[in-house]
Amino acid sequence: MNLQQRISILVDLGRYMLSETPEWQSVKETAFRKNFWFTVENINLSCQNIAENFLQKTKLENWADQYHIPQDNEKHITVGIVMAGNIPLVGFHDFLCTFIFGLKQRIKLSSKDDVLLPFLIKEMAKKNPDILDLVSFEDNLKGCDAYIATGSNNAGRYFDYYFGKYPSIIRRNRTSVALLTGKESNEELGLLAEDIQNYFGLGCRNVTMLYVPENYDFIPLIEVLKKYEPILDYHKYKNNYDYQLAILLLNKKFYMSGGGLLLEENPIIFSPISTIHYQYYKNIKDIETKLNSSEDVQAIVGTNHLGFGQAQKPLLTDYADGVDTMQFLSKL
Repeated sequence: MNLQQRISILVDLGRYMLSETPEWQSVKETAFRKNFWFTVENINLSCQNIAENFLQKTKLENWADQYHIPQDNEKHITVGIVMAGNIPLVGFHDFLCTFIFGLKQRIKLSSKDDVLLPFLIKEMAKKNPDILDLVSFEDNLKGCDAYIATGSNNAGRYFDYYFGKYPSIIRRNRTSVALLTGKESNEELGLLAEDIQNYFGLGCRNVTMLYVPENYDFIPLIEVLKKYEPILDYHKYKNNYDYQLAILLLNKKFYMSGGGLLLEENPIIFSPISTIHYQYYKNIKDIETKLNSSEDVQAIVGTNHLGFGQAQKPLLTDYADGVDTMQFLSKL
């Protein structure tokens, strides 16, 4: 299977992911029953972003050209991939990078997200059964030539121990922040609300911290967040909301609320589910310098940074943690 064939299969996959065939709908419902954070709406959002931003013929061809991928792969290399499971198909980009090179990959899925990708691989194999020789799903990844592993900070230490002696990319906890000036339009604030609340805020590209100027007026943001009030209908989210609210009340901390979200002044950039932290700044340049050097920040949303509403719409070249996965694979 050459590069052009692989691209063609990926483009077909993108079309399928946007389809509403009964079988695909049933698989999404199965994924939801196994993990109640994976609503069909959130699965559809992930599929839409993947199909539109990744699986387009011209985009894939230009991307492959950047790394001078040959039509026929002659490397006999196997890549072990450990995927996270915080949002639907969160590990798809690692699969895609490895597949576009034509390398073998052995994937260890998170138990939280072990339904969607295996089904999609089987769907791809209907176009070309050779795909099943390139992609397998396993619990034990011993004996691979290189590794890409994503997980928590604790898991990262485990990955370092087992995979550190091999060529590897090891990713740990990261989150995203927004840098506001107070001059944002209602439309921009509405898009920021998406960056905060999509996927229940569980993604590393979800905004969990707001940096705002002194005397910032939160009312316009709280108003646009109100459209997300139905999020409290999801019991797992509501349980988190009630718990975080109880802690704030017990500790007699000042907080604001809107749209099923609690806003708390707190310098920690990682915030619990249903909560977003904020911090005031005096000098925006100082904050930018601090954020640009932080290993905890995945993306910065704001004017002169990533556009509002774009946090959960990464492009092919938006590599997690800023580490170029394609460059890594090209050197194996």
